[in-house]
Amino acid sequence: MSSSSETCFVHPNAIVETKKIGNNTRIWAFVHILPQAMIGDNCNICDHCFIENDVFIGNNVTVKSGIYIWDGVYIEDNVFLGPNVVFTNDVFPRSKVYPESFGRTIVKKGASIGANSVIVAGNIIGEYAMVGAGSVVTRDIPDYALAYGNPARIKGYVCQCTSKLKFIDNQAVCQCGKRYKYADGIVSQLII
Repeated sequence: MSSSSETCFVHPNAIVETKKIGNNTRIWAFVHILPQAMIGDNCNICDHCFIENDVFIGNNVTVKSGIYIWDGVYIEDNVFLGPNVVFTNDVFPRSKVYPESFGRTIVKKGASIGANSVIVAGNIIGEYAMVGAGSVVTRDIPDYALAYGNPARIKGYVCQCTSKLKFIDNQAVCQCGKRYKYADGIVSQLII
């Protein structure tokens, strides 16, 4: 991450107050980024987004249009956020009543969140997890889980390549060749 935004593209109709933007990041029209936000390399922040101060966005992240990322949201590398994903940061909001700190929401490496999903504050979306469009996430979603609905529930598991995994005797081999095991409610990739 560079200490200035000289090596990224900022649309002339964007307001970018932070200097903590990585190389080759693109920030499009009507985006407003506050001064303390940190954005990694090779990100794409699409039109009509707002990014608050206590926000970290890793490398290679796609933030589609209409997303507001509030204080307390931490997004790791290679994450996809579909259009109009909603993050909350206050579980008990009241006008003019401010919590001492906001709930920390973490979207882990490689996760994808479908359009119009709501992520309630304080939850973790696991590595390579997929949240289906229109879902409401009210609890943590584990690594590789495919979750959707209101509230979002685990409906299966997916490979890093996004193919759905079929477990036989607690093991799965994806069509791409990656291997996984399922044990004690946790999916992990087998390195062979």
